[in-house]
Amino acid sequence: MLGSEIKLLIVDFDGTLVDTFRANFMAYQEAFNQVGLALKEVDYRHCFGFRFEKFMATVGITDPVVTQKISEFKGNCYPDFFRYFKVNNSLLAILKTFHNAGGKTAIASTACRKNLEKALQYIEVTDIFDLILAGEEVRQGKPSPEIYRTVLRHFSMQPNEALVFEDSEVGVQAAQSAGINYIVVNSNYYGD
Repeated sequence: MLGSEIKLLIVDFDGTLVDTFRANFMAYQEAFNQVGLALKEVDYRHCFGFRFEKFMATVGITDPVVTQKISEFKGNCYPDFFRYFKVNNSLLAILKTFHNAGGKTAIASTACRKNLEKALQYIEVTDIFDLILAGEEVRQGKPSPEIYRTVLRHFSMQPNEALVFEDSEVGVQAAQSAGINYIVVNSNYYGD
């Protein structure tokens, strides 16, 4: 059985292309403080990578007014913590080279579009992606395969023509359910 040519690279953002844990945690911690709540790192670590709604439910915040305020406060202060980003330069080099050679590249992230676009602008990589798909642009978050299937439809490609880079278990499950091969990214990809 012969393999298929890879024509599309799809990458998750948080934890895959950029280690954003510290920046996200500090921004959420500030947002929680603004509404009189506290967020412990251990609790956030358990929820990192979840869609916002699932994160709020998991930490027991169900009041829609409070969740809206947290979302707004977090979005406003998140850029203040971008200096804590750790870019995965190895993966970024692969994506740039593939894109420059004519391949298609996409981000499929659970992050909200506003925050994702600000982060991509900060690390100056918006021009290497043919598609940026954010969490609110799909009905179901990962582990649902919806976000990956949406990317495939956008490019009119089959699952065997794509390759996903993911760091989380739910992201890997989404890629598997979409029938797309994947590479699990861990801290070793970031180098020293």
